[in-house]
Amino acid sequence: MSAMINLADLQGNILRGYTKKPYVRYLILEVADRVAARRWLAASTSGRSDGVPQITSGDWGASKPDTCFNIGLTYEGLRALGTPSASLEMFPNEFIEGMTARALKLGDVGPSAPETWPKPFNEPKRIHLIATIYAEKAEQLDDVQKRALADTSAVTLVGTREGCSFPDDRVHFGYRDNIMQPRFEGIHDSDRYDDGQPRAPLGTVLLGHRTNLEGLMWRVPQPEELGHNGTFNAFRVLKQDVAGFEEYLDQAADELLKDTRAVGELLPPGAEAKIGQILSIEGLTPHGALREIVAANLCGRWRDGTPLALSADLPDPKLVKEKFDYVGESRCPYGAHIRRSNPRGGQIVQRVANNSRRLVRRGVPYGPAYDRTQPRKPEPERGLLGNFIGANLGAQFEAMSCDWLNLGLQDPRITGSNDPVTGANDPAASWFDLPLKSGSTIRLRGLPRFVSTQGGAYAFLPSLRAIRHLGSLTT
Repeated sequence: MSAMINLADLQGNILRGYTKKPYVRYLILEVADRVAARRWLAASTSGRSDGVPQITSGDWGASKPDTCFNIGLTYEGLRALGTPSASLEMFPNEFIEGMTARALKLGDVGPSAPETWPKPFNEPKRIHLIATIYAEKAEQLDDVQKRALADTSAVTLVGTREGCSFPDDRVHFGYRDNIMQPRFEGIHDSDRYDDGQPRAPLGTVLLGHRTNLEGLMWRVPQPEELGHNGTFNAFRVLKQDVAGFEEYLDQAADELLKDTRAVGELLPPGAEAKIGQILSIEGLTPHGALREIVAANLCGRWRDGTPLALSADLPDPKLVKEKFDYVGESRCPYGAHIRRSNPRGGQIVQRVANNSRRLVRRGVPYGPAYDRTQPRKPEPERGLLGNFIGANLGAQFEAMSCDWLNLGLQDPRITGSNDPVTGANDPAASWFDLPLKSGSTIRLRGLPRFVSTQGGAYAFLPSLRAIRHLGSLTT
């Protein structure tokens, strides 16, 4: 690890994360009484094994604890705790305004608009804390929640959200996820984690440290013990229309089959058998293979995780974690989801923005897995509980969401289109250019919106020192 940073002062879900903790529950809390809530915060860092669950830090020794517990505070939560106004005014405007006020910037319109969000997200001023429980076993979630809510005078539970990881880190759309995360200077060993991307400065994710923007440091809310080593989280409940996604793959494959030139370039003789063998899909037809090719191009990875930048014709499991970039000629579409959200070293309009909008992503599916053998029918909601962590909400999360995902401003070849997987698409106007080997493209049209926001909040993830500071407030 690093002498640059005291990992014991950082919440453990920021730099390192909790692999092999498949069960996750979010407790959405309201401060019931200021004094009691401060006492609750102080108890969460007391080191006692009884009572309030202890905040899990980034310094867990040789192995992670069986359960992990972390918290985030909204602006309204900091106010409810009695944080002095001089400190509150130093937080960024995006955080102060809150996620619902930033809806247009985030593409939260139509079915994603805040006025459509269910409880408790339809009452954002009541969302003060978001406590997250990570566990190896489902029954452990209840035990930690019981301890967290034992003091009813401190916090009130206004809602919960719960998720569980799928095998092989798959998400509902069938893609393998959580393959790459930013690696930070002085924290991760470069030889062990060589994904070909530059080490990110700690200021990418932590306040009080330099960024890659010419050494710029984001403003740290004062006093120092409040803001230093803290960060921000965009917590999002993202409903996913998996049936609609699969239907669109059918539609796109039908259209491609009408174009013999496209089929000849995308699917040479025998390719469907190879794709089916690698992806473990028995009896894959040309239509089925074209579905998988479209799915790979929309995302930028085959559903097994193989990057198109390394293998555009066939998936190759050996390449899933190999380093790659978009420098020079690349068969990964300019508009593919992973290329839009992280252009890496590829050419973009604002070259200074390369690698500047990187985020730590922590996500877990919610809802039952989709059965692709059954026709569309009314089913329980499913989606992703996403956490997008960075030191500046506006310059990182919002800039990526608006400028790159929903406007395509980084490249004139995709400007005017939305992200094909997560964007605010309208079938009447949406399009996506699928590249061919010859260098030409096929334009796919009619993409619907596959992902809609069903709640969320901007939260400040304080350091453990900051949690103790908030617990000691007396005003």
